[in-house]
Amino acid sequence: MYVSQRTERAPTREATRPASHRQRLRRLQDRIGQSVMGALAWSLIGLLIAIASVLLLRALPILRGHPLADMLFSTTWQPLRGLFGMAPFIAGTIAVTLVAMLLAVPTAILSGVYLAEYMSSRTRLAFKPVTDLLAGIPPVVYGVWGVLVIVPLVRDHLAPRADRLLGGAFPLFAGANPSGYSILAAGMVLGLMIFPIIVAVTEEVLRAVPRELREALHALGATRWEVTKVVLLRAGLPGVGAAVVLGFSRAFGETLAVLMVVGNMPRVPASLFDPGYTLSGLIANNYGEMMSAPLYEGALMGAALALLLVVVSFNIGAWLFLTRTRGDRQ
Repeated sequence: MYVSQRTERAPTREATRPASHRQRLRRLQDRIGQSVMGALAWSLIGLLIAIASVLLLRALPILRGHPLADMLFSTTWQPLRGLFGMAPFIAGTIAVTLVAMLLAVPTAILSGVYLAEYMSSRTRLAFKPVTDLLAGIPPVVYGVWGVLVIVPLVRDHLAPRADRLLGGAFPLFAGANPSGYSILAAGMVLGLMIFPIIVAVTEEVLRAVPRELREALHALGATRWEVTKVVLLRAGLPGVGAAVVLGFSRAFGETLAVLMVVGNMPRVPASLFDPGYTLSGLIANNYGEMMSAPLYEGALMGAALALLLVVVSFNIGAWLFLTRTRGDRQ
């Protein structure tokens, strides 16, 4: 009786439509979805062009009146006198980023390899959320921790010992700054910030390498480290490179945490223990005063444009390198 009731149910409107009509409707939905997703994807490039165009337009007044070379290589920053030398800020940004990358990249890649290849699955399940949590902590928390821990560590221990052991022969390690707020302190804080990001991406990339590659080398008698070095790091090189690029982009543009520990002195640092100033810190500290002097706004917008161009150039260079490396392997 129940079966007969189901067979007598009236057909739905969709079922009564001709098959060709349903196919045309599905193709139309597919084209609309493809067009919407394509427009959203291409809008990312449009957004980048729009940001660069606005910054360039706002920086044009100072670019017309001041040679670009003078702004990039001059060391005098006195907006009230019309002097906008950005060399101290460019040098401070490069120095802090370089220290952070040197500290974070090798250790983060090795940690990612350990997470992906050596740690047990159960331990990894418990450890992975900690890595993600560290990557999501707000920069101000890292900055406060840097003020409370890193700066005293540099001031009381690292700077005196480095100055006593190496400062006489190498000016890079001379410690004449008694405050501890320095390029090294900012680089250490920044390195801690980008460390979990590179670890997380490296671990995901290596775990995505097909298991057959591992099993083939294990069958030939290779050790776990040989499999990691010969197969996984080579197969995962583009992804590991992307992790490093992501870390660099985060480090080069980081503002608040660096601002709290770098010292904010507009001069070219000669030592790791000298205070410095970054381009992002310059913009954040002086944005509220940019109407106080002629061309001040143009100078700050020029600094923002320089930050954007460096990050974009580094990403394009890394992409070209990884594309060429992938082509050579194929």
